[in-house]
Amino acid sequence: MTDKQYVGAIDQGTTSTRFVVFDTTGAMVASHQVEHRQIYPEPGFVEHDPMEIRANTAGIIAEALKKGLIEPDQIAAVGITNQRETTVVWNRHTGRPLYNAIVWQDTRTADMCTALKQEGHEPLFKEKTGLPAASYFSGPKIRWILDNVEGARAAAEKGDALFGNMDTWLIWWLTGGPGKGVHVTDVTNASRTMLMNLETLAWDSELLKILDIPEKMLPRIMASSEVYGHAAQNWGLAPGTPVSGDLGDQQAALFGQVCFEPGEAKNTYGTGCFLLSNTGQKIIHSNHGLLTTLGYKIGNEPPVYALEGSVAVAGSLVQWLRDNLNLIRTSPEVEDLAKTVADNGGVYFVPAFSGLFAPHWDSSARGLIIGMTHYINKGHIARAALESTAFQVNEIFSAMEKDSGIPFKSLKVDGGMAANDLLMQFQADLVRVPVIRSAVLESTVLGAAYAAGLAVGFWSKKEDLRRHWKENGQWQPEMAAALRDKMCAQWDKAIKRAAGWKEEG
Repeated sequence: MTDKQYVGAIDQGTTSTRFVVFDTTGAMVASHQVEHRQIYPEPGFVEHDPMEIRANTAGIIAEALKKGLIEPDQIAAVGITNQRETTVVWNRHTGRPLYNAIVWQDTRTADMCTALKQEGHEPLFKEKTGLPAASYFSGPKIRWILDNVEGARAAAEKGDALFGNMDTWLIWWLTGGPGKGVHVTDVTNASRTMLMNLETLAWDSELLKILDIPEKMLPRIMASSEVYGHAAQNWGLAPGTPVSGDLGDQQAALFGQVCFEPGEAKNTYGTGCFLLSNTGQKIIHSNHGLLTTLGYKIGNEPPVYALEGSVAVAGSLVQWLRDNLNLIRTSPEVEDLAKTVADNGGVYFVPAFSGLFAPHWDSSARGLIIGMTHYINKGHIARAALESTAFQVNEIFSAMEKDSGIPFKSLKVDGGMAANDLLMQFQADLVRVPVIRSAVLESTVLGAAYAAGLAVGFWSKKEDLRRHWKENGQWQPEMAAALRDKMCAQWDKAIKRAAGWKEEG
């Protein structure tokens, strides 16, 4: 075995899968990424081919090691992070999926979830899982497969069919597949199924009965950082490499941002935004439109919980300005255009293109630009578009403070839009705590690597990870409180104007 050791992590996302190698300082050493097909068989249906993703994963591991001139036996451990909620059911003997993976975006189970609400089950789901009855989550997707795929229910009841999110699917194959693969998931992924009890961290028999799902098809729930099994041959890794980290993508970003203390929060600025805050060992049920979820669990340590809020349209609004309005040629140009004006000129942009997510949950809302006068030019529109992301994040941030009662110390940020300095300063002005940008904007895959490395002693304790974390910029609140409050009041007025548009129109 060579002296220099690394940790690898698989980032299985909605549009692509990549493998990244990190050194002991948490620095990226090598990576390789491959996209997979998006399958849309009917309106509202979104699927992936699990076998395609499995094949891509084996290929990217070998290619990343080749790029980095790294030998397979230099990888001390492998972690995985994944698109949450995406659902696979497969035959335990052959490894063949019974149906394509049903992606988190898929809405085919909307009527099923409406029925659950009408039957009065939603309060129980919220109490036990922290989640509403929604097509977003895995449980209804499993039920759809059992009810609609020929032979699926009989196979599940017999013990021949296995369920997993993409983490479970890949870990099963990584550790040997049919006859050998370990069938496991971690608490963060399990917490997105509508089936795991937040207090017991076990599958809840009452909820399984409501959804009519056999428990024998579900994976064993384990910690986010522990050795689940060891790599088999033909994966580009040395056989026997520990597979030892597993976190859903947004929880992995929380961990990668070393948000280990209650009151520490991270926001990932991507197509949309996902803001998670650490609430410690306390389960906090939201009264302000947020989700209660697992943050992470390290080995035998107590679980750490989190509150989560999501913004539907963030980076995709910049793409809209580029592609639909042709205001800019490339996405980064939006900052330069916004800087041509001193402020938004009184313009507010609510990008409710498909309704509003947390904390409003208004599917009838639609986008609007309000406050227009002859004075307004394209610079004001660009600035209002950027500010809309910060306003939406601030609403979730405020809801989290109200729900948790924990004063936030800072907001750590990552993702593509976090590179926008103008946006980061405005965000700090609204949330009134320092906004701190990570040197590694891709915190998701780093969090999976951290979890895997901790489990095998590559890093000895979480404090080691905090020492390795580096910032790439920090913004302090500068805006006068009176101006900030006035702008937030105007935003609230704009949100109210956007509400209910689809029903009225």
